[in-house]
Amino acid sequence: MSKGAKTVLIIVGIIVILAIIVSSWAIGNYNKVVTMDENVTAQWSQVENQLKRRYDLIPNLIETVKGYAKHEKELFENVARMRTQYFKATSVNEKIAASQGLETFLSRLLMLKESYPVLKANEGFLKLQDSLEGTENRIAVERGRYNDAARVLNTYRRKVFGKFFAAMAGVESRDYYEPPEEQKENIQVKF
Repeated sequence: MSKGAKTVLIIVGIIVILAIIVSSWAIGNYNKVVTMDENVTAQWSQVENQLKRRYDLIPNLIETVKGYAKHEKELFENVARMRTQYFKATSVNEKIAASQGLETFLSRLLMLKESYPVLKANEGFLKLQDSLEGTENRIAVERGRYNDAARVLNTYRRKVFGKFFAAMAGVESRDYYEPPEEQKENIQVKF
């Protein structure tokens, strides 16, 4: 074999090795962004599981409270409207908005016990309240996990090559699920 042929073989070998390295890197990053996207989707599913549990508890809580608080019709209607909005929502952002609206009204609903001493002592109400508070805690935990997964994905998407691979995989940034502004302040219920 001539010296020129050896040189060509070496150059071809180097090009093949570089192509393998670059394609492995590209495939790895593509798979990484797909995995992050699936993780965010899975975390959102966990949030939805807890939100569904909340929405299943609400009718029972409302029926219990209705007997004591007949003049709270507007509050009950708003809770029911937000619950309906959640189930009609077609996107994560719409579900987040409906859930945030409901959280505001739920906190008012739970505060009714302060104005109705008999309700405070009602065993059914107390059990439902405990279940709902436990669910709210689970929602907070799952919301945090979802936000963490969304942060990881969004951070990767903002990096130099991450944006390229996310676009190639069709992965969009995800919105965070934050509590509504009303919940960040102390809630005061007035009658």
